[in-house]
Amino acid sequence: MKQRFHRRDFLKAATAAVAAPYFIPGSALGADGRPAPSSRVVMGGIGIGNQGSGDQGAYLGRGDVQYVAVCDVSTEHRNAARDRVNGRYNNKDCKAYNDFRELLALTDIDAVHVATPDHWHALVVIEACRHGKDVYCQKPETKTLREGPLMVAAARRYGRVVSGGSQRVLEDYRDTVNKCWGGEYGTIKSINVNVGPLSQSCYLPGQPVPAGFDWDMWLGPAPWAPYHPFRCSGSYNINGTCWRSFTDYSGGGMTDWGAHHFGGAVFAIDCRELEPEEIAYHNEGGKEFVAFRYSNGITLYHNHPGMGNLQVVGTPGEKRVPKVVPTYKGTGGIYGDFIECVKTREKPFRDIELATHTITVAHLGAIAYELKRTLKWDAAKNEFPGDEEANRLVDRARREPWTL
Repeated sequence: MKQRFHRRDFLKAATAAVAAPYFIPGSALGADGRPAPSSRVVMGGIGIGNQGSGDQGAYLGRGDVQYVAVCDVSTEHRNAARDRVNGRYNNKDCKAYNDFRELLALTDIDAVHVATPDHWHALVVIEACRHGKDVYCQKPETKTLREGPLMVAAARRYGRVVSGGSQRVLEDYRDTVNKCWGGEYGTIKSINVNVGPLSQSCYLPGQPVPAGFDWDMWLGPAPWAPYHPFRCSGSYNINGTCWRSFTDYSGGGMTDWGAHHFGGAVFAIDCRELEPEEIAYHNEGGKEFVAFRYSNGITLYHNHPGMGNLQVVGTPGEKRVPKVVPTYKGTGGIYGDFIECVKTREKPFRDIELATHTITVAHLGAIAYELKRTLKWDAAKNEFPGDEEANRLVDRARREPWTL
């Protein structure tokens, strides 16, 4: 039988509630110097392996971030990431997911950081924007040329802050950037980037899928292939023993390290808002290299014989008027830049449009090497004008249901 709740019972309960003082931790109000909950950015992480773990640590260490959820197709990585969060806050509240769509469905999350393998980046970023999340996405931001404009369009349509993830663009190459922007080279004629290798096909035999690892979800939009630990290893050695080596998942060193090096180069020569008009393929005595020519007359070389990485050719004796070098907002490097922009709604230092312009250079170079000929590029139309063979390489097929 249901218990009847009388008026005198209600009065007793109400009196007890009034008598018992509410305890609100001082940290919840910001009394310990930590921002109050209303001032913190609520975050989750998607892809918490090697780089994702480092990104998670950077955000967990910030007082203006409240980290609440993790996602990874590896139970081991997922549980470890969840435990790091719970240990940081001394609770058991962190949610853990195998499917990123479940994390993105959480309405209390403001932003996510993404460090999946490259073939997932565009899909996750676009879906995050659709769900109203701001996004910090690890480099290289795209797997194909078609993905960049789609990511930019999603960020703008849904009013999201989306940042690319290469900290090296500003931090490793600051000296070269400062000299270029400071006018020390005079009128800049060219800059060279040495990076590689290109990605390769993968013919590794199948092995049993480990317990607790969702191989089908890891593959996602990539062609089906049998499991092999080298296919999904997060190793940074691009030598055929990690996913970064293989065409189905990455552009190899050309895009992986290229995101850093090309990023530093286009920043130094102030071409971040441009894409090359011509990609000239050269083979001199068996040494292949590519020259990217911009509309402003500057040439960016890849692997030019006899030139060092980020070596600049300018106009000796000429001095130009210095320009102010763009830098991070907020505090805490590129991570702090993203969080500050989430709060202010400004564009971050590595705004997705600038980041995709950069990685486009690497993709264009890879296609020129594959076809072994010079190409023309129309950035506005995102195509090789009148070049059917090259245009087939602007994008690649995706496995259902993971389509763009």
